[in-house]
Amino acid sequence: MKRILLVAFLFTVNSMLSQTIAIQSFATGFTSPTEVVNAGDSRLFVVQQNGIIKVLNSNGVTNATAFLNISTLVQNSGEQGLLGLAFHPNYSTNGFFFVNYINPSGDTVIARYTVSGDANVANPSSAQIILTIDQPSTTNHNGGTMKFGPDGFLYIGMGDGGDGGARSQNLNDLLGKMLRIDVNSGTTYGIPAGNPYAGATAGADEIWAIGLRNPWKFSFNRTNGDLWIADVGQSQVEEINKVLPTTAGLNYGWRCYEGNSVYNNTGCPAMSTMTFPFAQYSHADGCSITGGYAYTGSMYPNFANKYFFADYCRNRIGTVNSAGVITYTPNFTGSNNFTTFGEDFNGELYIASSGGTVYKIIDTSLNTDSFAHNGFLMAPNPADERIVISNKNGAILNHLSVIDLSGKLVMEMPLENTSEHTIDTSSLETGMYLVRLQDVAGNKFTSKLSIR
Repeated sequence: MKRILLVAFLFTVNSMLSQTIAIQSFATGFTSPTEVVNAGDSRLFVVQQNGIIKVLNSNGVTNATAFLNISTLVQNSGEQGLLGLAFHPNYSTNGFFFVNYINPSGDTVIARYTVSGDANVANPSSAQIILTIDQPSTTNHNGGTMKFGPDGFLYIGMGDGGDGGARSQNLNDLLGKMLRIDVNSGTTYGIPAGNPYAGATAGADEIWAIGLRNPWKFSFNRTNGDLWIADVGQSQVEEINKVLPTTAGLNYGWRCYEGNSVYNNTGCPAMSTMTFPFAQYSHADGCSITGGYAYTGSMYPNFANKYFFADYCRNRIGTVNSAGVITYTPNFTGSNNFTTFGEDFNGELYIASSGGTVYKIIDTSLNTDSFAHNGFLMAPNPADERIVISNKNGAILNHLSVIDLSGKLVMEMPLENTSEHTIDTSSLETGMYLVRLQDVAGNKFTSKLSIR
């Protein structure tokens, strides 16, 4: 029976090879997730629009106790709610993290909290308001994402507050902008010296870039620092911007341009001063872009040099290659309104739906095998009760993990510095897995394993 199940499993995998990019349910039961982030360890933190942050472990189990519950502070309706979470680069030592939410007055609040003595629970009384930004009476286009850049400063994506983008070109208004602040200086924050309007007569000191409509999601490439901004369009175009993280004072064009097309350029600066999209698509292919990440993981080499995104109105994932060409997966089964991506501390990617499911993004071709190229042998494969991993390259290995196709960690153990390791696999169910070795230098090596 076990062998028959393996044949059926392999047939299913082979039938999906044409798709390559697929999603596997990793965890369920969340309420309107708006962000999925890591804190530099194996956990994921799932931000819910209702003001609650939950801890999702690498085995797919969600902690019963919330990491933080600020639901009484949050206006949760429409595009409002708890929208962003960013862990300080030194979180492991200082315990600081930052949240972005809409308060009952309808304004944006950036606040800092501290973890408690329990690593899985924050201290709710540690709140320090860093910045409050007035919002208009309209309740949409709030942005919400926050990320620490390669420079250690906190970047905050602000939507234009609605009303057709009248604020995005106004240098004295923080809406429709990318902000950059220094949370390590000043009473609550300082202004980095490189901010384009710092100390100038015209322009708010916090502004890093202007001309955005609703940068619902942006991210930095962990490898080279590139800043990717997915800016939600108005009526025709969704756009993806990619720029060097060191370039200050860019103007992304809104409301003068929607993507590459003129929207309302009355009184606008010269076209030559604008930064136009790296890639874009029309509303024939969606309605509201959900930005993701440039893949920097090691598990799926086919994903290398691709930026992943989705659209709230289409049940599929798009990728952009280094030439700015967009490719889409076929539609997935079921119904998904994708609201956010996530990246774990290994650079592997996740995506969440408004219905409350977090999926792992996988490569169904399983085209990953760095063992053979790096002097490791694993036998037998397919295996039953055990495998033997031989180390022929002299690397000092210190850790082994086994991951199933949904991305769940099903086995891990430390490794001794020996040339051969015997691993008991009797606890693994029939199916396909990925085995990952790590050496003392942090290098990772991955190979497929079939269990009969």
